[in-house]
This record gives sequence, structure tokens and C-alpha cells, in this order.
Amino acid sequence: MEIDHQELEILLNVLVATVLCGLVGYERENKDKPAGLKTNMIVGGFSCLIVSLSLPLIDFVHNYEFQEAVKADPIRILQALVVGISFIGPGTIIKQNHDKVKGLTTAATLLYCLGIGISIALHKYIIAIGITLIILMINYSFTRLKEKIIDK
Repeated sequence: MEIDHQELEILLNVLVATVLCGLVGYERENKDKPAGLKTNMIVGGFSCLIVSLSLPLIDFVHNYEFQEAVKADPIRILQALVVGISFIGPGTIIKQNHDKVKGLTTAATLLYCLGIGISIALHKYIIAIGITLIILMINYSFTRLKEKIIDK
């Protein structure tokens, strides 16, 4: 059995996306949020996997007789991922009182992890690292800022 370097690259990319989203998930887990470490890691790794597998699939379709019958549109893959994660997100949102809703940040953080996974799959590593740092900054810094300014 010959080693397929493309498969190893996809596996490595999924691992990188999973680790970056693990950093984000760790922050959520520390705050005892509904979608914590594992959920964020799975979202990031899965989104990277699906986008990574879609790229060779598009090439496969274009290289064979299916080209006329099947039109490949990579944007649809991204749309499907966003819809799928947007379906999971509401499961983290809880209305406590008439005026208090919890879990919105966690749902939005899952979307960020989706973006991290997609970025890694498209070999946009600087973007992936950058948006990981941005979401960590938002979730850490703005929580403390809110506690100091708004919750006083």
C-alpha cells in the first residue's frame, strides 16, 4: 500500500484545526459553558475534514465523465457547513428569565471554530491562527471588561 501524501496532509490539517479549536474550547470549558473543549475541537476538525475532502472530490468530478452531469460548486459545501453548525448552536442558547439569555457567545464561538477549520483546510494558516487569537481575545478580554464596566 502506497502512502498518499495528500491524505497525510489532510490528516495533519485536521489535527491542526482540532488543536486550534481546542484552545478556544478550553476557554469555554473553563467558564463551564455548554459547548466546551470537545465540541469546539470536533467542529473545527470536522469542518476542516469536509472542506479538505471536497477539494479532491471536485477534481475527481472534473477529471471524469461526470463533468457534464455534475456541476461542482465549492461554496455550497461551505454553506452546508454553516447551516449545520448553525443548527447545533441554538442547542447552547438558554433563556433564563424574561430579560436574560445565555449561550449566545458559545454558539457564535462554534461558528468561529468552523471558520478556523475551513481556513486550515484551505491552507490559510495565518488566518486560522489569527482568528483563533481573535476569538480567544474576545472571549477572555471582553468578559472581564464587561464585568468591570457593565456589571458594576
